Amino acid sequence: MSPALRCAGVTLVHDGTTVLSGVDWAVGPAERWVVLGANGSGKTSLLRIAALVQHPSSGTVEVLGERLGHTDVRSLRTRIAFSSPAMAARLEPRMTALEVVMTGIHAALAPWWHHYSEADRDRARRLLAEWRCDRLADHRFPTLSAGEQQRVLLARSLVADPGLVLLDEPTAGLDVGGREELVGDLAGWAADPARPPLVVVTHHLEEVPPGFTHALVLREGRVLASGPIDAVIDDATLTTAFGLDLTVERRDGRYSVRRSGATRRR
Repeated sequence: MSPALRCAGVTLVHDGTTVLSGVDWAVGPAERWVVLGANGSGKTSLLRIAALVQHPSSGTVEVLGERLGHTDVRSLRTRIAFSSPAMAARLEPRMTALEVVMTGIHAALAPWWHHYSEADRDRARRLLAEWRCDRLADHRFPTLSAGEQQRVLLARSLVADPGLVLLDEPTAGLDVGGREELVGDLAGWAADPARPPLVVVTHHLEEVPPGFTHALVLREGRVLASGPIDAVIDDATLTTAFGLDLTVERRDGRYSVRRSGATRRR
């Protein structure tokens, strides 16, 4: 089957600075990816390009069989679920949790410009229940805790039956309890073959959910390593990516990392 996402030679230059350089990457239909790298390595920019929110300076991007520049981007975006802290902050703050989920049908930031049927509302309520947020349906989104907001956004990501789901730092702002709940939710997603392919950007190795199949590691805008997760996440790769001597451990399907020596030069 064709990849859900394919990037070939993707380069992004912003204000004279090269943010991404020659990135080649493909996400298969049943794969669950984590994207890792130091601050400024280009993780969020790459995800924004994959979500068709940002155009690359050069290279080709194909999403769900359609090529950027040769398709109706507005229509294609409705088939991609993209969630990030920046996007969540742009949502209309007067919306309830139920309305937030429904806006995912049209990849909109507010519900005022689209018509929603009772079937749409019923589906949104079912998804809220699936993510343990049904009691919050009529609560204003800004009044929810950080963990509740993230679960509502996960429900939103599935409301339009997307072909690809992209999550940028979904655990940002969560306490340890909220983080562990969300990691468990994403592990359940990874184990369900009926779910669409999933890509998660994170800064923290301990937040990689069990069951994820692949990893992409960026360094200074370039691909340092890419492939099956156990072959990519190791001492040498992360030491190079972060410029520190690091030791990676895996236990019960979860990764952890610690500093093992003196600072290395980048």
